This record gives sequence, structure tokens and C-alpha cells, in this order.
Amino acid sequence: MQIHVVQPGQSLYQLSRTYGVTVAAIAEANELRTADTLVIGQALVIPIVGRYVWVRPGDTLAGIAGAYGLTAQRLAEVNGISATQTLQVGTRLYIPPAPRRSAESNAYIEPRGNAVSPALTEAARSAAPHLTYLAPFSFRIKRDGTLQRPPLGGLPQLAQAQGVTLMMVVTNLENDQFSAALGEVVLNDQAVQDKLLATIIATARELGFRDIHFDIEHLRPEDREAYNRFLRKAAQAIHREGFLMSTALAPKTSASQTGAWYTAHDYKAHGEIADFVVIMTYEWGYSGGPPMPVSPIGPVRQVLEYALTEMPGAKIMMGQNLYGYDWTLPYVAGGAYARAVSPQEAIRLARTHNARIEYDDKAQAPHFTYWDNAGREHIVWFEDARSIQAKFDLLKELGLWGISYWKLGLPFPQNWLLLEDNFKIAKRS
Repeated sequence: MQIHVVQPGQSLYQLSRTYGVTVAAIAEANELRTADTLVIGQALVIPIVGRYVWVRPGDTLAGIAGAYGLTAQRLAEVNGISATQTLQVGTRLYIPPAPRRSAESNAYIEPRGNAVSPALTEAARSAAPHLTYLAPFSFRIKRDGTLQRPPLGGLPQLAQAQGVTLMMVVTNLENDQFSAALGEVVLNDQAVQDKLLATIIATARELGFRDIHFDIEHLRPEDREAYNRFLRKAAQAIHREGFLMSTALAPKTSASQTGAWYTAHDYKAHGEIADFVVIMTYEWGYSGGPPMPVSPIGPVRQVLEYALTEMPGAKIMMGQNLYGYDWTLPYVAGGAYARAVSPQEAIRLARTHNARIEYDDKAQAPHFTYWDNAGREHIVWFEDARSIQAKFDLLKELGLWGISYWKLGLPFPQNWLLLEDNFKIAKRS
């Protein structure tokens, strides 16, 4: 796939001529209407095999080839030129696609209310071909060791039809908040644990779940070892059934990192006990915090590099957000929350308000500002083709096994195209 950043005056028609792809194909890949005006700074995915580069001052054949893992001879052969000739500035060179490696992918899906909405069902149906796992959020632990089920609608049947493994997300959510008090009960009362594990296994059998995923958060620091003991006990029972067991981990950068979200999450123990982990490498920028990228590449890298000191990359799924936030300025701590926006909604906002999209190269994240009809200034940080490709490149560089998305229902069509362009998504069913 080609990623193209829109420059002033460019149109879909012009890009179709440049890349030899129809206007309709570019519009479909990016879920645009052919009549839509392009936004300056907008990143588009051009649906071609491989990509093109244009020679810039100082470029050499060897330098361009090396940047894409090719030899100068191979690049010359592909483009029908001599490996020794001097390149002219502006010359277009074709870069053939790199081999894809296998990876697994997961997406959480969070039904609200008492049913799975048609829109959410359609989001799952659309994503399913690109997924190893589908994770309805969530089965909530009750203090007596039973579970409160989420609405599932037709998600189990949809997953089965698409060869997607259902992931049973078990949480300590209570009154819509992660509860340390509930965690204390579950992790220290053997009778409650036994009932909970029996309930989990019976529910998984009944509904067709094949991975049990513990997302137990905001625990008391003194429950760290109790959580590890519980996971060892759970793993034995779950593996006897032939199921997988996975966990979700807060984004830590060292074993000594403390805090309500961090102390009780023992990376080394989870790496030993679980079949794989999802590391939640997002929410640096969050709805109640100051404006910033949701998953800046530098902090994401720090977390994952630490994780690799505690467990093999083959057990790590990198967390990735499918959304951004729209903050009203000036930001006031404790004030109004930022509004979550999908990448598609962010582009629509930029188009509506004639905003120019900028790109932060350090964070590898796009952003823009605009003024609403009430005269209030906003800033939007979101994800685009460039930022998600940067994460895919990091995943490959670090040798991680997969990626896990929070969450379906926020359209980001470019992500799925680029995911398939980079990886062969494994299926376990």
C-alpha cells in the first residue's frame, strides 16, 4: 500500500492519475465520497501493490534500496534501469512489496445497554476477516463468584462463521469502575475463586469462548502476589479444558513502577503463566487529561522494550487505540471531558472547519486545531495511516506477536488495509 499525504490543490482525480488507480478505488479504500474535498495534511491509503517513491536531491539508488530492505541491483531490475546510473531528481521508482510475516490480532467490542446494536454488529462483521480474536467486553465478576454477562447478540455466530476465536474478557468492574475491593475478595477468598473458575469454564463451554482473558485492574498493591497465585490456579483449570488463557497489563516501564494501576501487574509472572498478554499501550492522552497523542510512539516503545526484558515477544500483543480525542481549549483540569472521535470523524471535522492537519514526527501522530460555531477553540489528536504504520513497523522491529485494538465501532478503514498489507493474520479456529 502507498500512503500519500495530501498537499495544497490536490484532488482525488489528480492522485488517480499519479498512481494509476481509479478515483473510485481511492475513495473506497479511504471511505470517502468521490465528491469530498481533500484536507491538506490528510493521509490517504492508495490501494496499489507495493509503493512508489520519487527521487529527492541527494538520493542514491543504494540509499533508497536500503531504506526498503532491497539491494541496489534488485531495485534497478524492478525499475528497468542500470544500477550504476545517476538518478534524476523527480524520477519515480517502484518499490515491490516486502514479504508479510504472520501475526495475531484481537479487537475488543463493547456493547452498551441490553443488546448489541446493528452498527456494532456490522463493525464486527467488517473487522472479522482481519481478526484472530474477538473480545466482547466484559464478563463482570460478582462478589459471590458468579458472572454478569454482556449482551452478545449474534457475535458468537458471526465469529464462528469467520473463523475468529472468541475471547472471554473477565473483569473486576463494579458500578462501571475497576474495583480494588472486588479484586481483594476474588483474590483472597478461595471459595469465591473456585466458584468463579467453575462459572467461567461452564460459561465458556456454553457460549463457545476459547480464550479466557483476565483484565483485572486497579488492584491493591498488597494483592500483587495474590493475583499471581490466582492466575496460576486459573491457568491450570483453563488449560485442562484445552482453552487459552491471556491477561491484560497496564503500560509499565519498569518492575519497580508503582501506583494503583501498576504495582499489582507483575510482567514477569504474567509472561510465565499466560499464553499471551495484551499490553494496553494507549491512553497517554485521555478524555480527562490534557491534550496530547493517545499513543505516542516514544512511550509505547519504552513500555514494550521493558516488557521484552520480562517475557518473550512471541507472547506480547501491543495495544492500539482506534480513536482520538477532541479537546475544547483552554484545557482545565477537572473540567469538561474530551470527546472521543474516530479517525473518519476527525477528517470530517477538519474538512468542515477548513483545518490543516499537522503531523508530529516525534510522537508519530496527526493533530489539528479548529474553532467551533460558538467561537471555542479545539484541538484534535487522532490516528491515521502514518501513525498506524509506525506502530506496525515497531511491532515488526521488536518481534512482537500481534496487536490488540480498543475498540470496534469507531471507523478506521485504513487500519485494516494496512494491517493486511503488513501481516498474514493467523486464525486459531
